[in-house]
Amino acid sequence: MMFFNRKPAVLPDRDNALPGRVAPIPTSQTHFVSGIDFDAECPEGYQQIVLALGCFWGAERIFWQMPGVYLTQVGYAGGHTPHPTYEETCTGQTGHTEVVRVVFDPAQLGLDALLKLFWESHDPTQGMRQGHDVGTQYRSAVYTMADDQTEIVQQSRAAYQAALQAAGAGPITTEIRPLDAFYPAEAYHQQYLAKNPTGYCGIGGTGVTCPMPGAIMTG
Repeated sequence: MMFFNRKPAVLPDRDNALPGRVAPIPTSQTHFVSGIDFDAECPEGYQQIVLALGCFWGAERIFWQMPGVYLTQVGYAGGHTPHPTYEETCTGQTGHTEVVRVVFDPAQLGLDALLKLFWESHDPTQGMRQGHDVGTQYRSAVYTMADDQTEIVQQSRAAYQAALQAAGAGPITTEIRPLDAFYPAEAYHQQYLAKNPTGYCGIGGTGVTCPMPGAIMTG
């Protein structure tokens, strides 16, 4: 991932984005770790959310190891180009960021706890980069997939912003909005660090604890 770290720091508009393609690019059919079919219907009552926190290799591993997470899948979201490739996304001309689709059981793992893990696992103040990985495809983002997720996400951001400010850090730059489209990444990116345990992982947090937003919601 570090080989593509010198990219534009400004998102393209729709007219200047790469055209992409009509058909999806080839990818894995099942999760390498769990064996679950990516296209299978989610169990009743489960939720989905799409998260971006830098290089998706390390980001995905954080979530598939979390108790209560049913399925993870890496891909591209937040841009304009339909069905982009990794190489296209790395040019900065698709507008997408590297993301992880997370399917979870809210009876085991609340969205607030999932977001706490999200905030603490990266530095959401860095804009169009994450550590040494520079470019629009590494920006922090939360793409919601249910109407009732938005308020919880906003409250978690406010809680973490207060904690960061108290620690002397800057403002959060995380993009938060409903998901437009999720495009699965190529097969070799899926569960990359399970296939390549010594592979590159650029994930790292600020060291600042995020207060559990549930305490705010019920206060």
